[in-house]
This record gives sequence, C-alpha cells and structure tokens, in this order.
Amino acid sequence: MESIDTQTWTIIAAVAVLGLVALGAWFFSQKKRSHKLQERFGPEYDRTVNEYGSRTKAESDLKAREKRVERLVILSLTPAEAARFTEAWHALQSRFIDNPKGVVVQAEQLVRELMEKRGYPMGDFERRAGDISVDHPDVVANYRSAQAIVLRDQTGTADTEELRKAVVHYRALFDELLEVREPMQEIIEENRLAVR
Repeated sequence: MESIDTQTWTIIAAVAVLGLVALGAWFFSQKKRSHKLQERFGPEYDRTVNEYGSRTKAESDLKAREKRVERLVILSLTPAEAARFTEAWHALQSRFIDNPKGVVVQAEQLVRELMEKRGYPMGDFERRAGDISVDHPDVVANYRSAQAIVLRDQTGTADTEELRKAVVHYRALFDELLEVREPMQEIIEENRLAVR
C-alpha cells in the first residue's frame, strides 16, 4: 500500500514540477516578447501601454500593427520621385515666413502624399500613425506632435513658433519616409562593406 502512495506522490510531484517548468517557460517567452516589442517600438511602446493602461492589451495592439503592416506593399521611391518630393519640401519650407499656417497644411499634405506613394493606407490619423510606428518608431512621436499642433491651429490656439515646430516634426517624418541617403553616405557605407 505504501508503494502506491509513494508512487502517487512521485507522479503528483513530477506533474507539479512539469507545470512549474511550463509556467516558467511561458513567463520567459512573455518577457522575451515584451522585450522584443520594446526594442522595436521604442517610445511608442510606452505610449501605447499608457494609452491602454495594460501591457497585455498594448502588446496585442502592437502585434496587430505588425501583422497589418506585413500585409502592406511598402514601395521604395525612384530617384526621380525622391527628387520631386525633396524639391516640393524645399519649396514649401521657403514659404513659411510669408504663410506659416498654409505651409503647415501643405507639409501635412506632402507627408500624406509621400505615405500614399510609399504604399501606406490613408485611413484615420491613429491608423496611419500606428502603421508608421511599425517601420519608423523613432519618428512617429513627431507625427503625433505635428498633428496635435495642427488641431490646435484649427481652433486658433497655435502660435507661429508652434507652427514652426509642426513643420520641423513633419520634416523628421518626411526625411524618414523618403529613405534617400546622401551620396557621400552611400560611398562611406560601400567602402565599409568592402573592408569586411
């Protein structure tokens, strides 16, 4: 009778140990997943956690963004397209002093046109910002800040300095989306790769 009891206890202990190991593995994988998302999204990770008030909900949203963007066909610009966008940016930037409000509107439109040309869907702002955050997490905060200034401008509460900041924020996103490196930087990069 005692050997059955000992055997039963051994089985129970083994099941308990396996359960603890499985639970530990699950916690480890969750922690690893959280770490990967934090690294990929940077400040956007923290912003999303604060928005949802829950790490689990925020991470589900971030994973959904990744899956959504994986299905998109994000295109590179041809050199001619990149040059056209760059010229358009320089032209609008040169008009800021004479028409700051108009330039902010034009900057927003140019960024949207660039996003559309690259293949990003033009849904509502939060959806666009979420999509941008997957590949460009370091500048999505600029996009959100620029949008907040545009909204303040629509109510007449943004001053010229804020409008200047909005253009600077749009420029950061614009440069990131343009993905055109300076020719000298390309030469340096090619030389560095050749040395390896």
